[in-house]
Amino acid sequence: MEGIADMGGTPGWGPVRPPRAGEPVFEEPWQGRAFALAILSTRVSGYTVDGFRHAQERLDRAAYLDEGYFGRWLNAAELMLTESAVLAPSAVEARARNLRGERVEEPPAPEPARPDHTPTAEGSLRTVDTPPAFAAGDRVRARDFSPPGHTRLPRYLRGHTGVVDLLQPAAVLPDTHAHFLGENPQHVYSVRFDSRELWGEGAEPFSVTAELFESYLETPS
Repeated sequence: MEGIADMGGTPGWGPVRPPRAGEPVFEEPWQGRAFALAILSTRVSGYTVDGFRHAQERLDRAAYLDEGYFGRWLNAAELMLTESAVLAPSAVEARARNLRGERVEEPPAPEPARPDHTPTAEGSLRTVDTPPAFAAGDRVRARDFSPPGHTRLPRYLRGHTGVVDLLQPAAVLPDTHAHFLGENPQHVYSVRFDSRELWGEGAEPFSVTAELFESYLETPS
């Protein structure tokens, strides 16, 4: 999915500021509450972590960017709660108006529509019986495709060639897990890409390492 969340490698955003020693995790109290609400919303709505990520990437530009990092978490939580019918679409606005002192009747909760999903085990790590297709040192190419739904393959890596550094533990595939289409566990690889392979010979020389699922990779021709 080519959503606003796929920002890696795109110009115009300025440098990333590293965290400062001793700075608080949350700059304002509402951010901590938004964090807690987002975590709670995944549980009551029945969404997976991957479903939560997919909710974020489906937000429009304003909802994703204008209210900051924890603002997008809060907006994604609202999306999950209304999609799963825990809340009616207009319930959040009604509650906000009531907090401002207005007298607004909250709409009744609709019929529940929580996703039918039961994990096979805790967490995301799984066991895969088939042997890995690639080994450390293998040259691989990230597939060049634009899926209609969720994926963890960054757009700036697609179609580019790197080298497998390490075989990671197998894990649930986010592409299907986010849509409640099964866990589909796969081998995961740490793949190292040269910056000049990704952004041309004029790029500053450094390496980018990404954790990529087996179905994201192919052998270069």
